[in-house]
Amino acid sequence: MSEVNFAEYKNIWVFAEQRDGKIMNVALELIGEGKRLAAELGDDAKVVALLVGSEEQVKDLPKECFTYGADMVYTVTDPLLEKFTTDAYTSVITQAIQKFKPEIILYGATHIGRDLAPRVAGRANVGLTADCTHLDISLAKYIDFAEANTTLNTAGLDRNDPDKKLKMTRPAFGGNLMATIVSPTSRPQMATVRPGVMQKLEPNPDATGEVVEFKPVLTDADLRVKVLEIVKSAKELVSLTDADIICSGGRGLGGPEGFELIQKFADKVGGVVGSSRACVDAGWIGHDHQVGQTGTTVKPKIYFACGISGAIQHLAGMQNSECIVAINKDPDAPIFEVADYGIVGDLYKVIPEIMDAWDNAEALADALK
Repeated sequence: MSEVNFAEYKNIWVFAEQRDGKIMNVALELIGEGKRLAAELGDDAKVVALLVGSEEQVKDLPKECFTYGADMVYTVTDPLLEKFTTDAYTSVITQAIQKFKPEIILYGATHIGRDLAPRVAGRANVGLTADCTHLDISLAKYIDFAEANTTLNTAGLDRNDPDKKLKMTRPAFGGNLMATIVSPTSRPQMATVRPGVMQKLEPNPDATGEVVEFKPVLTDADLRVKVLEIVKSAKELVSLTDADIICSGGRGLGGPEGFELIQKFADKVGGVVGSSRACVDAGWIGHDHQVGQTGTTVKPKIYFACGISGAIQHLAGMQNSECIVAINKDPDAPIFEVADYGIVGDLYKVIPEIMDAWDNAEALADALK
């Protein structure tokens, strides 16, 4: 393998995944995270949103990217990109990488992101860290905190120095430990990041930036698969990442029938049903409801933890919720350490009382209008 000239690579790219002309929320979260990483890399590092699709799909999307912090937007358009196919997207993104040479590329760990990122990494002959929950920039060459016992001083740091690497942290061994991975010898550095982990910036409607159009070389002969029809599932899908209220059940429910109460609770408060890993492993509920390091990371306005003890893997997936309400018979359960409100009691008695109080609160709100 030939030696990589790190000085040729710059900027942080975010794959701004869009579906039918709508940017996925995780892309906006990653733009915000990209701004933080860019500040650590240096003043000249920019955050670039990469939009791929048909011209009609992406024409109105750069403004939204700028609103949430992007410095530049690259649009990669072609009629053959209207529907996602791995072959087409891999080809055009690889062409863009070869031309513009980004230092870091971040993808959301969505179905599309998890399909696309490994293929692009393979074409670019680089590594990929999947399902990251934390990102940082390594300054290890300049500061050894264990030995130097000093505060961080970034004066004189060279952003092109190969020791200034992206540290990509993800759960390993079923979430029992966290592994931090670096890519010391290749560029670009690539990672997929779980939705709901990073924080979006406050939108700035007045923000503007540069839009660069990139026309890839793409023909029908490049596509081994053609999408003839898209059939959406008729079943109700669980959208934990977008929910304002989540009612989660744990082993304290005692059995799968306990989720009937949790479903009634969620319906009453306008939320969705979540679960701990223990319930999923026991077969009480499907994996798409699982909250935690090995499930979905969430940040709702209200998180009800019902009969959940609070294993560290679960806490890592919900502790950034705006308000956490814990219901548990064990007063020493770890969940109470992160809860804003804790109720020690039998959830089968407490939840119906909350539901009754919810009705009374709604009636009072209507009366005060």
